[in-house]
Amino acid sequence: MNELVKQLSEEQANEVKRQMGIYKQGVQDIIPMEDLEKKVTKSILENRPLKIKLGLDPSAPDVHLGHTVVLKKMRQFQENGHIIQLLIGDFTGKIGDPTGKSVARKPLTDEEVKHNAKTYFEQFGKVMDMDKIELHYNSTWLSKLNFEDVIQLAGKITVARLMERDDFEERTAQGKPISLHEFFYPVMQGYDSVVLECDIELGGTDQHFNILMGRHFQEKSGKDKQVALLMPLLEGLDGVEKMSKSKKNYIGIDEKPEEMYGKSMSIPDELMTKYFDLVTDFTPERLNIIKKEIISGKLHPRDAKMLLAKTIVRMYHDAEAAEKAEEHFKNVFQRKQLPDQIDEVLWRGEQQVLIINLLVELKLMSSKSEARRMVDNGGIQVNSQKILDPAAIVQLANETIIQVGKRKFVKIVFDS
Repeated sequence: MNELVKQLSEEQANEVKRQMGIYKQGVQDIIPMEDLEKKVTKSILENRPLKIKLGLDPSAPDVHLGHTVVLKKMRQFQENGHIIQLLIGDFTGKIGDPTGKSVARKPLTDEEVKHNAKTYFEQFGKVMDMDKIELHYNSTWLSKLNFEDVIQLAGKITVARLMERDDFEERTAQGKPISLHEFFYPVMQGYDSVVLECDIELGGTDQHFNILMGRHFQEKSGKDKQVALLMPLLEGLDGVEKMSKSKKNYIGIDEKPEEMYGKSMSIPDELMTKYFDLVTDFTPERLNIIKKEIISGKLHPRDAKMLLAKTIVRMYHDAEAAEKAEEHFKNVFQRKQLPDQIDEVLWRGEQQVLIINLLVELKLMSSKSEARRMVDNGGIQVNSQKILDPAAIVQLANETIIQVGKRKFVKIVFDS
């Protein structure tokens, strides 16, 4: 490394320092750090872009703010002229990533993979320049491996090494089965890095083991080892679990501005600085000012959250939409006014209906038990009146307004 540094001009040395400062910002772990600096230095000396890999197992195509933590880091590499390799795991997706799973994942069909991949790309365009990426599908090479190839690949890794994965270790301790094909997921992900000859692979900290497999198999294949760049996981709106659609604690980047703003206002106070760090486009200097003002009390938590919400909406819609979303929030939640626009639902049923049946019929709740819990928790209003009895019978009239929680409104209209 010292020999490489000696070859740098002052301008090149400053460029290495600048890029390293960007890449380290907000990162949880870089394995190993010295290799990243070495790769960046060689890239600048040789005027050769680095290959940056992001693997996608398209099983949940709705992109939320949690996904953008990694995407924003990819964009930083892209803005510095490096090659972005988006890898769609259309082959590995048929197995399903067992990471963090207590049972085997249901394999995806070809149709599901293609649909989910298309949805990913449409949404990724809000974060990265999709015209400047390399797109790969790992079925291109994995489907061509014969059984002898697979045996040779499996011979490059020990069972003991695979069992180091936390989820495999936990399932074994609990007596839960592990299918043989699940062992091949990290093996195939590692082989992807061999084929793509990538320099750096990005992912969340939950992908630690899988990404290190790339280093392992590249070394076994006589290639330069990739650097693992691991981003922190973003907690969802509950403040506990990782942001996830299945946990219903997410903010989707395709959601309506008002919904996005309203959800952002429910981010726990203690997570605000982390959200500012990981999901906004503020400069490091601006972020430092915001953090200091929050800590000192100069910036009230409510005002900080409104700034965060407005910024998120502006990033994924535009400044005008952000202004309107903020005004909508103030009217509905601070001034207790009804929103200007409420979705209308044509009603042809009985005018007297059990409240929990009504909520399910309107698809505001997925089940009667969920509707009952929402009523018990005081989360249902009919024409601005709280309904506290799950057995209540509601008398419907034309333009009756049903409110669920703080942000969901429906107006019932009769067939004229």
